[in-house]
Amino acid sequence: MIAIDPSNASERDNYKLLIGSIIPRPIAFVTSISSEGTLNGAPFSYFNIVSSNPPLISISVQRKNGVMKDTARNIIEEKEFVVHIVDESNVEQINKAAASLPPNESEIELAGLTPVESKNIKVPGIRESKIRFECILEHSIELGGEEDNSGCDLLIGKVVQFHVNKELYSNGRINQEKLGAVSRLAGNFYAKIGDVFEMERPK
Repeated sequence: MIAIDPSNASERDNYKLLIGSIIPRPIAFVTSISSEGTLNGAPFSYFNIVSSNPPLISISVQRKNGVMKDTARNIIEEKEFVVHIVDESNVEQINKAAASLPPNESEIELAGLTPVESKNIKVPGIRESKIRFECILEHSIELGGEEDNSGCDLLIGKVVQFHVNKELYSNGRINQEKLGAVSRLAGNFYAKIGDVFEMERPK
């Protein structure tokens, strides 16, 4: 085994170790609205479930040179956002939305995505997603960044509405094959759902 002290490694080296090891990572495409009314969209693979009761999900938004990104700022200011599951049918458009744009320009328009009205919040989702969650901000936590001008914003959202394509949903379950979710690996690599196996948990 190779032993690596993260305090002696560069930020880039730590980043590569983490994203190359913690795989596959689900991808959240997040829409938010700025205080000026611009619809923002960006993908994040530092994303997961926090709790099912209440239904909470987390997104970690890395800062750039210590500066908060548009998504984090919008969510903290407006307290609402929509999380979409990225799948094989929309991943190329979502990738276009990863472009760095000024805060007053919309990645949704750039990627040719279609806004769709939400039921319980003012932030629209996108029609091209098979699953989306309307969320309100439950907690925001600023992490790190004091010594090296980096850091991130950990956002925990409470799901207030689920939207699921009816073709995926049966008897309270999601059909993973029909969803075709895509996950993030390291570098420019992504993964589809591959071989699946079943194993019972101990009682």
